[in-house]
Amino acid sequence: MKNTIIISSLVLLLVSCTSDDVNMDPHATYNTIPETLITYAEKELSDYMTTPNVNENNFRLTMQYWQETTYVNESNYNFTARNVSNNVWGDNYVNVLNNLNKAKELIEQYQPVPSELNTWPAKKRNQLAIIDMLSVYTFQTLADTFGDIPYSQALNNNQYPLPVYDNDTEIYESLINRLKVDINNLEEGQGTFGQGDILYGGDIGKWKRFGNSLLLKLGISISDVNPSLAQSTINKAISGGVMISESQSCIFRYLAESPNFSPIFENVLNNNRDDFFGGKPFVDFLNATSDARVSKYFQDVDGIYIGQVIGLPGEFSSFSAPGIFAYKQETPGNLLTYTEVSFYLAEAAARFGIGGNPEVLYKNAVQASFLEWGFTTQNALDYLTDNPYNAANWKKSIGEQAWVAMYNHPVVSWNFYRRLDYPALQAPPTAINNAGGKVPVRLQYPGLEATTNGTNYSKAAAAIGGDKLTTKVFWDRN
Repeated sequence: MKNTIIISSLVLLLVSCTSDDVNMDPHATYNTIPETLITYAEKELSDYMTTPNVNENNFRLTMQYWQETTYVNESNYNFTARNVSNNVWGDNYVNVLNNLNKAKELIEQYQPVPSELNTWPAKKRNQLAIIDMLSVYTFQTLADTFGDIPYSQALNNNQYPLPVYDNDTEIYESLINRLKVDINNLEEGQGTFGQGDILYGGDIGKWKRFGNSLLLKLGISISDVNPSLAQSTINKAISGGVMISESQSCIFRYLAESPNFSPIFENVLNNNRDDFFGGKPFVDFLNATSDARVSKYFQDVDGIYIGQVIGLPGEFSSFSAPGIFAYKQETPGNLLTYTEVSFYLAEAAARFGIGGNPEVLYKNAVQASFLEWGFTTQNALDYLTDNPYNAANWKKSIGEQAWVAMYNHPVVSWNFYRRLDYPALQAPPTAINNAGGKVPVRLQYPGLEATTNGTNYSKAAAAIGGDKLTTKVFWDRN
């Protein structure tokens, strides 16, 4: 695994400067401060979670929100032709985790001047906690995507140029423990990264909400495989204080100018290509449930909303293009939203009786989605009258509504789908043979890992049951 460090400087826009491989270049030096590394890492993390670029993030296609207009390889799950897994690996390990790790090293090496001696210890703890929470988020994303991954040896290229793959179950346990420590180390009023932190601007109160909400997410994820740890983690998160309003959502605010505009805008408009329109299963579901959000999610075709059959190309003008939000430079990137957290709370109540009445929390989650997209509470209540909570099949209720609500958060939507087995998506008959006639439940390891870290790759592939699109990650038991 190549552990290049990428750094950036912040003037008015984000500008990145890249060395070819600082781990191999003895002349490489760093002339930066932690704040610029944090800014860059946050942007790269948001870019990956947000982009619809078929070379990096195809989960809008996998979750059948969108369909490709002309080149339909990715809609049919052929991710290897574009080396998608290599790019996912690099986005997260190289652009995010290694920059966070370098920021951590700089903070640990910093010698405070006399005027900082009293304030530095608490500020240092805050900074290291934020870095680690972002690292936990990223490692969870990688484990959820691939299964076993390099973890304990992942960010020390000098000592471990060919890192082992850790067991994903053990990784999750470690992430939960790390996050608990991070949350406890946060102290309001003691300084952070200031405006270098694009996500929260150094607001420790919001970072605490983020940390507890991420802890909730980790606990929910393991509900089927370790209910005892899941419940204790969920209770810890809720008692610590999760997000309670949209204003606390963890989003990255893009700018109008290049290169800092939304990666959705970059891929649907700035490249002057009409590559995507609505997928038939999703558009049909919105139409069948009379969902007002369809008007935000898509553009109409002569007054109606039309999606194309998954796996097939089509004339762009014949089907519903992505909504206007996709054509705006400043549409933010979602990392962890209040809507997402609201669905976790509904699931915790339905599964374990934790946190309140599941029907009430289900309604709250749906309402949060409507408000997020600019609709009113009454719009949500009208919708809920026709689409009530079904206690006898709560997985269907929550799974389908999370599918709708996570429309612009497709990586997370994929997690809901795999955990709850709803919506009942079907692979297209045109899908590649490697998909086994199913919607993928993981990505295959990068081809680069198989060639450069072959021994550890082979061990990991054997340990998870085969490096396949159909191999389930440890928490996907249904």
